[in-house]
Amino acid sequence: MEINPEELRALIFLLEDPDPEVQEVVRQKITDFGPEVIPFLEEAFLKEPTTENQIHINEMIEDIQFSILKSAILNWASTGAKDLFDGVYLSCLFKYPQLNKQDLNNRIDKIKLDCWLELSFQKTPIDKVRALNYILYNRIGLKGNTDNYHIPDNCYINRVLELKKGNPVSMAIIYSLVAQRLNIPIFGVNLPQHFILAYKDDLDIQNYDFNSPEFLEYNRVGEVLFYINPFNNGSVFSKNNLDQFLDQLKIQHNEYYYNPCSNIDIIIRVFRNLSFAYEKAGDEVKSAKIQELVDLLFRFGTPVA
Repeated sequence: MEINPEELRALIFLLEDPDPEVQEVVRQKITDFGPEVIPFLEEAFLKEPTTENQIHINEMIEDIQFSILKSAILNWASTGAKDLFDGVYLSCLFKYPQLNKQDLNNRIDKIKLDCWLELSFQKTPIDKVRALNYILYNRIGLKGNTDNYHIPDNCYINRVLELKKGNPVSMAIIYSLVAQRLNIPIFGVNLPQHFILAYKDDLDIQNYDFNSPEFLEYNRVGEVLFYINPFNNGSVFSKNNLDQFLDQLKIQHNEYYYNPCSNIDIIIRVFRNLSFAYEKAGDEVKSAKIQELVDLLFRFGTPVA
């Protein structure tokens, strides 16, 4: 839709109308312009003399950006969600709409290169995990954020990479993205009240779609050798330890909790954590918007029996 600057300025002026119904009609007309109107709104925001109107303009910008984000996430999920990085990047756009995708990708690739140099002479799965742990936790300094566990920034991997702190899901995402780019078969496991990683045996992930139904159908492709806790400096543990964890929570030993989950399930978990974080912070509007994204993705996720 072509934007007439004079018409837009007139509409913005009408935001000051005391009638809420008029304000709502005006807001809808402005947001109907779509993403092309955002630069005009940002310019109007800077020139606007009243704080109240600035609030209206900012809300419209956020509404348009959220609409774009929903469409992008729906497209990612409905076309197979094959690239976890794409889903993770989209999740960051909720709070950081100007985040540069290539810059974020380069940061992951920089860690991959550091790990590749350390992995040159490592042959066994355990040795590879030790090398990854050394780079991620010792050299880079990533660690679980136990002091502020529920803050939203723990869920955005761009902020986790900046602050060197995250929650179990964001730490697992960074760990698995780096590992998979090195052809190391490490994948997320969606546990209740926790999130871990599984190391799968004899799997060339560069030549296999590890987000396919065949891979996700519980051990049809490769067996889990061991598990990794990315929130605890990459500590390694066995299936028996996982049994004990589920027993402590009094949760049935469903196969879903022992095997890699889909990329969509990972992003649903990211959004659920975010929704809870915003709710805990008292921001019910953001929490509700995030819940919309959860609901959008849920029909593509894996039901747990």
